[in-house]
Amino acid sequence: MDLGCGGRAVSQRHQIPGIHPPDRPRVLLVDDDEVNLMLTRAALSAEFDIVEATNGNDALRMVSGWVPDLVVLDAIMPGLDGFDTCREMRSYYGFEHVPVLMLTGLEDDASVQRAFQAGATDFFVKSNQWSLLTQRLHYMLRTARTNRELERSKSNLARAQYLARMGSFDWWYSPDLPLGSGLELSEQALRVFGYGPEEHLSLREILHMLDTADRVALFRQLRLVLRNVNVIANDIPMHLPDGRDRVIHVEAEPEFGDLGQCIGYRGIVQDVTDRRHAEDSIRRLASTDALTTLPNRRQLMIRAERALEVARDRGHLVALLMIDLDRFKNINDTLGHFAGDELLIEVSARLRACVRHCDQFNDLVVVETVGNRSHRQLEGVARLGGDEFVALLPEVHDVSDAERVGRRILDALREPLYVSGQECFATASIGIALYPRDGENVTDLMRNADVAMYAAKTAGRNNCVTYGPSLAGRGPEMLELETALHKAIERDELRLYYQPKIDVAKGCVVGVEALMRWQRPDRLVSPADFIPLAEETGLIVPMTEWALREATRQVRAWQDEYGYLGGVAVNMPSRMFHRSDLLELVTSSVGVHGLRPDRLLLELTEGTLMTNIDAILPTLRELNELGVRISVDDFGTGYSSLAYLTTLPISELKIDRSFVQNLGVTHKGKAVITTIVALARALGLSVIAEGVETQAQAHILHRQGCTTMQGYLFSRPVDGASLGPWLRDFQLAPMAEVPEDDEGQTVSA
Repeated sequence: MDLGCGGRAVSQRHQIPGIHPPDRPRVLLVDDDEVNLMLTRAALSAEFDIVEATNGNDALRMVSGWVPDLVVLDAIMPGLDGFDTCREMRSYYGFEHVPVLMLTGLEDDASVQRAFQAGATDFFVKSNQWSLLTQRLHYMLRTARTNRELERSKSNLARAQYLARMGSFDWWYSPDLPLGSGLELSEQALRVFGYGPEEHLSLREILHMLDTADRVALFRQLRLVLRNVNVIANDIPMHLPDGRDRVIHVEAEPEFGDLGQCIGYRGIVQDVTDRRHAEDSIRRLASTDALTTLPNRRQLMIRAERALEVARDRGHLVALLMIDLDRFKNINDTLGHFAGDELLIEVSARLRACVRHCDQFNDLVVVETVGNRSHRQLEGVARLGGDEFVALLPEVHDVSDAERVGRRILDALREPLYVSGQECFATASIGIALYPRDGENVTDLMRNADVAMYAAKTAGRNNCVTYGPSLAGRGPEMLELETALHKAIERDELRLYYQPKIDVAKGCVVGVEALMRWQRPDRLVSPADFIPLAEETGLIVPMTEWALREATRQVRAWQDEYGYLGGVAVNMPSRMFHRSDLLELVTSSVGVHGLRPDRLLLELTEGTLMTNIDAILPTLRELNELGVRISVDDFGTGYSSLAYLTTLPISELKIDRSFVQNLGVTHKGKAVITTIVALARALGLSVIAEGVETQAQAHILHRQGCTTMQGYLFSRPVDGASLGPWLRDFQLAPMAEVPEDDEGQTVSA
């Protein structure tokens, strides 16, 4: 044991006050009386860590580098007594809130008062009831913790108010006092107005920081608030004494007296200038299309809802025009997205000129003035996104007014546009819907205008179509079909049907074409209905992946069961060439079933080739090097240059059925086929005719040198299970050449 402070023996733990069990408070016990020290230590040691000192000077030296949880001081000590020691301790940093208990044998009021004046937290009269001392110390500790939390909360609140530029105020008033009296502002509130903590600010001085009109209005509002005992919540523009223009938010609630009467208000003031500026900017950004500066979808919905509200009250019509640019994707793909943005900006300017347009749209203004003719300011053009625009006409007499605006838009777009230094033209398809005839709400109007717009595209684009009964069921039906198509793969509703390709000169099957079908629970959906929808939505990509795997699986099954050694053709949409892993997909499709790549034929249309020729050329060459063959489907129906036939790795040309159907009907049909066959021979390409339905067509094709055919004459497309036995049992005598008469008709034997 070492000698502790005051020469008394204490444990090593007490010599190092910083080391103690975390659940035992540290108490500094200061008393010059050995007996009292012993009794106090005995009463406290069970629940507290005790550090002892026998006089005030030793106690002050100890706490110069250490802050105990509690101090117990004897009031009467030689030299520096407990009162002076307590007073000195309170001046030390960190001792402002340390609880100090004064032990005294005196019970007079003067000693108690002196103890509190010296900074003591409580006092305890020495007696034989030492067990009460422990409870008294625990109570003091709880109270000290509560006070510390309160001070910390006050500090945090003051800090938060400082950061938020906020302060509190109390406004007490009485009917006998002037309206501007009784205002008490906190230090933080004074700082909001540019004043220091020691300065005074009256309500009248605050009112003089407002413009005259705002001051009169606010003073009137305050009288109304007091009369009705309302909550105060206002943003007030002010000119502060330091020359700054700020927006001050005032929010307060009434305070009530014992009799239920309103005795004043208690609330906060906050400088919200930056927030208001940010909100204004956000409101503009949230309501405006960043590229064209036209109102965006959100702004359109607000305007349209307001227009319908007025139309319901007054009984007039509202028109909504859905405008979609035609072939805008070609501009992006050909000239780049920057050129596409230029085009959209120029188109938006022309659309704005075709419709009376208000840029100064404000929600509050519309609410206040919508009862008169100012609802016309809702008129305008908005950009929904991409190349879609909407024109809102909040009041029309009949549908002819809307159609007149639609024609005006089409005429404006017929003028050439100059994008990236190049002249180009933009056309649009427009759909019109009227309230209340075509919809009672904005959602229905937009949907039906969209249906009419797609009808305009179907009719040849650059057109304006008004929604009507003939289009009524199309929107919901197409939406339901698209939803079901999303689930078709996971529900295993897709099917592949196969149509054989016949070499009539040899009388054998040389391959099959895989054709996709959609078997819904209630019906078989026509490819003409779901293939365009799949291409538009992008679902054609996973559907084609499935078709590649399923077709190669079926070919392997036929090989194993029926000895089929021919190939299979799969239609390849342009979207598939946007994939970077197309080569791996094809390789895995044939490889997993052990097929040679040359048994797979990929069919591409002329449109696919010419639209993406630069992008797909490297992929086609890699596929060709792998052994996969490439066929040009519907050859002769495009309007592109034939130069691609010499640059692309093509193996086959497929004569479109439209030319085959004209055989024996017009001489021109035969001339086209003769040209295609001669071109294929000159380039060393195979040629096949599809859509062969009659013997006469087959004989003419044979005479022209096209011996590979596909059509109903040989077999309709059937499922894989049905085609297997057909492939096994198929027999066809090689076709002999049949002479023709002078008119090109086949001569019967």
